[in-house]
Amino acid sequence: MSELVEVSDSNFENEVLKSDKLCLVDFWAEWCGPCLMVHPILEEIATEYAEKLKVRKLNVDQNNQTAAKYGIMSIPCLLFFNDGKVVDQVIGAVPKKHFIEKIEKIIK
Repeated sequence: MSELVEVSDSNFENEVLKSDKLCLVDFWAEWCGPCLMVHPILEEIATEYAEKLKVRKLNVDQNNQTAAKYGIMSIPCLLFFNDGKVVDQVIGAVPKKHFIEKIEKIIK
């Protein structure tokens, strides 16, 4: 069973960019209502796709260097990283099936 792991400016490179799996990074903040709506969906996805996908969360208020590097202007913003590069994104709170469709498209 996988879990949602918090990442920071200091460990983002090792946790995400150097990952041997597809990574879904949730750029979020505690005060963001839509971010809180997405959280349970991401927990389910982290468990269901544990073999193929790492799900990570980055608090933009505490880690503004990484958020700025990737041009995060609104949250929730979820970026898919594969081989250290952004390969897709989701902006805003969307249904679980939207995430699943993107994941399936990337991992095939």
